[in-house]
Amino acid sequence: MTDPKQQLLDAAMAHVAFDGWSDATFKAAVRDSEVDPTVARAVCPRGAVDLAVAYHHQGDALMLEALKSEDLKDMRFRDRIARAVQLRLEVTTDKEAVRRGTTLFALPQYAPDGAKLIWGTCDQIWEALGDTSDDINWYTKRATLSGVYSSTVLFWLGDNSEGHAATWAFLDRRIDNVMQIEKIKAQVNKSPTLSMLMTGPNWLMSQIKAPTRFPKGDFPGSWTAPRE
Repeated sequence: MTDPKQQLLDAAMAHVAFDGWSDATFKAAVRDSEVDPTVARAVCPRGAVDLAVAYHHQGDALMLEALKSEDLKDMRFRDRIARAVQLRLEVTTDKEAVRRGTTLFALPQYAPDGAKLIWGTCDQIWEALGDTSDDINWYTKRATLSGVYSSTVLFWLGDNSEGHAATWAFLDRRIDNVMQIEKIKAQVNKSPTLSMLMTGPNWLMSQIKAPTRFPKGDFPGSWTAPRE
């Protein structure tokens, strides 16, 4: 049985470039897909906004499938990350749909949805690449990649270079910037004086655990009570 939300999404793609992820697009999708309006509203209570979310999730799924066929074992880890981000953009066949989605999720009422989607994409990238961190690094890795990913998407939307070569160069520069930060952190840890100054903050951060190591709840993480 065909998923009605997928039917609606497929039908909406012909209208997004002209009407964005709007009520007009949703109505056209209902009409063109012949999905019962009551069912359409049941699976997409927010109309086209829910279709925009579904479109992003579809891109994530395609990226994960593409990653499975990639030979990454001989690549540096920073290059694996870059390749994953590149694949996430390459599986996108409709740049205008992404542009319209970026506009939609920039609106204050939908900004939390946009942030959640970006975080989710970066979380899936780290998971696919075998991240095993279970402390504050779980958060910092995803937060850092979220910044890299979102800035790369914005650059990609305006990039007309052949094969998006300028975007991939931009992505490499952003990841290089992140690696510089990691080098500074390593230098701080190796410095006797600076490492002593960071003893308190490091202890505090060590109490923060990744959400994947605990039962899922309403909050994205947990706090471990200090031992007495």
